[in-house]
Amino acid sequence: MTLPPMLSVTDLRLGFVAGRQTLLAVDGISFTISRGETFALLGESGCGKSATAQGLMRLLPSAGRIAGGSVSLDGEDLLALPEAEMRTWRGRRMAMIFQEPATSLNPVLTVGRQIGEVLERHLGLAGVAATERMLDLLRQVGIADPERRLAEYPFQLSGGMKQRVMIAIALAGEPELLIADEPTTALDVTVQAQILDLLAKLQVDRGMGMLLITHDLGVVARMAHRIGVMYAGELVEVASREDFFTAPAHPYTQALFAALPEVSRRGAALITIPGQVPSLAAMPAGCRFAERCPQVMPVCREQSPEWREATAGHAVRCHWQSALGESALPVVSAVNDAVGQETVGNLLDVADLKVHFPIRKGILQRTVGHVFAVDGVSLAISPGRTLALVGESGCGKTTVGKALLQLIPPTAGSVRLTDRELVGMAAKPLRAARRHMQMVFQDPFASLNPRLRVGEIIAEGMSAFRLPGQLASDVETRERAVVALLDRVGLPATAVDRYPHEFSGGQRQRIAIARALAVLPELLICDEPTSALDVSVQAQILNLLKQLQAELGVAYLFITHNFAVVEYLAHDVAVMYLGRIVERGRAEEVLQHARHPYTQALLSAVPQPRLEADNGAKRIRLPGETPSPANPPSGCHFHPRCPKATDLCRERYPESTAVGTHVVNCHWPG
Repeated sequence: MTLPPMLSVTDLRLGFVAGRQTLLAVDGISFTISRGETFALLGESGCGKSATAQGLMRLLPSAGRIAGGSVSLDGEDLLALPEAEMRTWRGRRMAMIFQEPATSLNPVLTVGRQIGEVLERHLGLAGVAATERMLDLLRQVGIADPERRLAEYPFQLSGGMKQRVMIAIALAGEPELLIADEPTTALDVTVQAQILDLLAKLQVDRGMGMLLITHDLGVVARMAHRIGVMYAGELVEVASREDFFTAPAHPYTQALFAALPEVSRRGAALITIPGQVPSLAAMPAGCRFAERCPQVMPVCREQSPEWREATAGHAVRCHWQSALGESALPVVSAVNDAVGQETVGNLLDVADLKVHFPIRKGILQRTVGHVFAVDGVSLAISPGRTLALVGESGCGKTTVGKALLQLIPPTAGSVRLTDRELVGMAAKPLRAARRHMQMVFQDPFASLNPRLRVGEIIAEGMSAFRLPGQLASDVETRERAVVALLDRVGLPATAVDRYPHEFSGGQRQRIAIARALAVLPELLICDEPTSALDVSVQAQILNLLKQLQAELGVAYLFITHNFAVVEYLAHDVAVMYLGRIVERGRAEEVLQHARHPYTQALLSAVPQPRLEADNGAKRIRLPGETPSPANPPSGCHFHPRCPKATDLCRERYPESTAVGTHVVNCHWPG
């Protein structure tokens, strides 16, 4: 960049008070951002990325402390400003999109009130002028019917809409610097694509600088000009986008790339990073990545590495010096995928499954309508195979999973597990049938009992189903079985006596998988088990699931919106939209030769972690939002957003059509 930097961060050190000492979460990082430039901070959870953003905005929690360094915006030292003056900078000169909009938006104020506060304080707008500006901002972030949304509260909005409102609030003051902390985490690929398009457009229009904090390499490839890789509070590599994706130099950066699930790695185990990010209280004296590094040398444990320049503009902090393009990572072995082949008969058969929730109003709570959450879903899963159920949030994927287990009673349809009908089954035989199918929930922290130790959580199912050799009275046998299960999912035997809160997110997900496996099921329903995990932890979970399937022949219904995971793990794919399956078939056919316009739009919106991913011209942008399942459109449910819709689509729902090896519900397949 020829322009002088707008933001200069020099030797910034941030910490948190613990007892009588301050533990540094950010230890001496330096970087610059120019106008119109996006600098991405990349790394695992716990590396200090969000603490850096909070420090720049001076929004650290009460225990947070700025231990040293300087932060300069347009020549003004932000760390030296009194708090009263700093408030005039926040929202006007610099703004932040927080990671979790559900907790960042005020639940008792309307959307209009929250945007209006920024306009009134920083731009002096009120009344009609402020309302017009609010409506314009909501239109810019892609919210339909903005007049109605201004009067609504955050709880009335979907996750994607709340994120868009957060962006509207951040942009209301027309900031020069935007800090975006995981702005697309856990969002659908279509909503993510819209938000990234919006940020890129606004950056070009306004010449805005952006600090993008993420662990998604696809988002980095699409948005960033320069990248800084952060580990354990330090920057370990800084490079341009081209150098970063063509020749990553630090072993940690290479490991992040190797952990990505891709179709090319389908037959191989993903490379994982052993261990965890060191805690703030136990930072190593030398290189902080040494204990997890495949190229560790004695000097790494004794001396912290200095910065060196790999190429012009590409700096790395590492003792190990590789040849250009050389990898520090070991060659991975193949995974036996033979159990994924076709077998005779289906383990699970679902026919015309419907789940309709009544809408009740008035004092007498009369039913005035229904939410058609699942409206005629049919699918089948064979033993030892993985069926991925994909689609946008709100399309009914999780409801399908719960209805299969009869956790939600179906309104109509059939669910047959090895020729036994589960719908309408009496409580006692249904409880016994549930041993054969278990669920791994999206949030393991919410699904694990915080008052029980891990050993008790896993043994609970064994006792409930009184499995042979694992009777409640046989304590010693049960304890051995629990330890064996923990070992199978990669956890030490000492985990038996610990509580869920003492584990990381990836470890808690392993505990949830061990609990599900404890009753020897033939089918696991996995509901977004990797959606909020770092790529390194995600790789561990995917390797585990693949290994368990190869060894035990377990079948999976994998509910997700992550197409990279689908490419790597799934044998079959079913695409869901507004309560119905619109396309289903073998994974390679559906993903490489999608026939339904909705599937094509989903695949085009997926950001790819490589340089050639900048395919904006090829991206299919869906207008509007997913319609309400309480009032689905007539005819084909997708026709209001479909670029190929005709009068026939508006009048009649399409029949199933076989195209190649997969089935499509579309009047104009392909």
